[in-house]
Amino acid sequence: MAKTDHTTTRRKLRSSYFTTTISIALVLFLLGIIGLLMLNANRLSVYVKENLGFTILLKDNAREAEVKRLEKILNTTDFIKSTEYVDKEQAAEELQAELGEDFVEFLGYNPLLSSIDVKLYADYTSPDSIAKVERILLDFSQVKEVYYQKDLIHLVHKNVRRITFILALFAILLLTIAIALINNTIRLSVYSKRFLIRTMQLVGATKGFIRKPFLASGILNGFLAAVLAIMLLSLLVYFSSKELAGVIGFNNIELIAILFGFVIVAGMFITFISTFVSVNKYLRLKTDDLYF
Repeated sequence: MAKTDHTTTRRKLRSSYFTTTISIALVLFLLGIIGLLMLNANRLSVYVKENLGFTILLKDNAREAEVKRLEKILNTTDFIKSTEYVDKEQAAEELQAELGEDFVEFLGYNPLLSSIDVKLYADYTSPDSIAKVERILLDFSQVKEVYYQKDLIHLVHKNVRRITFILALFAILLLTIAIALINNTIRLSVYSKRFLIRTMQLVGATKGFIRKPFLASGILNGFLAAVLAIMLLSLLVYFSSKELAGVIGFNNIELIAILFGFVIVAGMFITFISTFVSVNKYLRLKTDDLYF
């Protein structure tokens, strides 16, 4: 009879441990999704900003050697990511392909100017920074005009900041909810062992001795839950990369490593703190209070 009760108790403990691990893993999985969105939102923001760029229109009398020297100077600056020179003939060919007719033959001459398409680094794509870059470029004698869509730059910059702010608030909210859910799960797990804690106290075990197995179990529980959450996140990233290639995927190992590391640290840290607080609560309770 005693053996049957012992087997039943062990089965219940395993079931409780499994349920706790799954619950924590699901919460960490949701937290990881927000982390994935945050990391890739920044990546997408950088991608969009660095592909806006602008066009430097060159004077018609600018010599090719001067233009090449200007292009080399631009490529050595800290704020310019890349440049591409487009001569008059190439510009005419591209415009003819868009219009579907030969406007050069119709006009009798090519009215287009040679230009340099410029892409800036993301840190220099704010409206104020672009205005400063524009003033610098206009000081070059070969430059006639710097053309870019100011309204589009302002709109993109404003919306990127707004989306990042909203995602940050959502991430903080979900982190708070995740901590609360994991804490409640751990408290229920420790609650089921409150009489065991009292028994250990009655036989003279110190608080540190009683806490040790609970904390070790909590950390292991958090680690296993984090590993399970990472497996789910890996599947999500794998299938998402097929639809969102270039934005979400395993091609940026550093970001994925940061995300997975965050999930593991969060899982172990939250379970450790929750277990510590919960065990301390029952260490302070009187025997009569354990029944309520």
